[in-house]
Amino acid sequence: ARKKPTWLKRRGALVFNLAVFAVVALLLGGAGMLAFGPWAIPFALVLGAFAANAVHIAFVWERAVILRFGNFSRIAEPGLYFTIPIVEQIALHVDQRINATSFLNERALTSDLAPVDVDAVVFWMVWDPKKACLAVEDYEHSASLVAQTALRDAIGRASVSNVVMRRHQLDQELQEAVEAKVTDWGIAVLSVEIRDIIIPKELQGVMSLEAQAECRKNARITLMEAERDVSAILQEVAETYSHDEIAL
Repeated sequence: ARKKPTWLKRRGALVFNLAVFAVVALLLGGAGMLAFGPWAIPFALVLGAFAANAVHIAFVWERAVILRFGNFSRIAEPGLYFTIPIVEQIALHVDQRINATSFLNERALTSDLAPVDVDAVVFWMVWDPKKACLAVEDYEHSASLVAQTALRDAIGRASVSNVVMRRHQLDQELQEAVEAKVTDWGIAVLSVEIRDIIIPKELQGVMSLEAQAECRKNARITLMEAERDVSAILQEVAETYSHDEIAL
């Protein structure tokens, strides 16, 4: 499903800012009209805009990165917070909840050049809002690209049979590879899970024949090892009997 736009997720805070603007503009506009006439209305609107730009709300899962004259100033905690209009700007509202980035039917080539489609999901969260804002332009998109590249690299280092058999090991390798790149962006990778690996039908037939041949080989080896053990026992018995004419 497509994610909601940022303004839609923060519509409650937007309504609050509009309410602040309306209340300040109406109060100052009404008082100004009584004292100075209609000329007070533009000033009331400007002051209402300043007030709306000075009072903000951060949700419980958010941290607001505030800049002052373009330099980092502070991190605003959840709840009501204030900024100085024009002097301070809100660079980013960082969502610190756990995010899930999924890759559906991601096509990758194994080390033996076999194409496979992989479904995977990466669970991650922002632990340092300052780094997420200042170290990378779009931390969410960048983390998604890093995970996608790491997934293709991990698949490309293994053969098609190893990809199927080493799924859990690939999960761990992917988590370490992604986390090594995104830690400097203030992002922690909680887990990487490969949900499904789809192999082309023609390769499925070949792998089935290969597995059957491997089973037949193992069965023959087991039979020959059993015959070797039996012959060794018979030889030992024969050597024992050879020293006892009555037993022989």
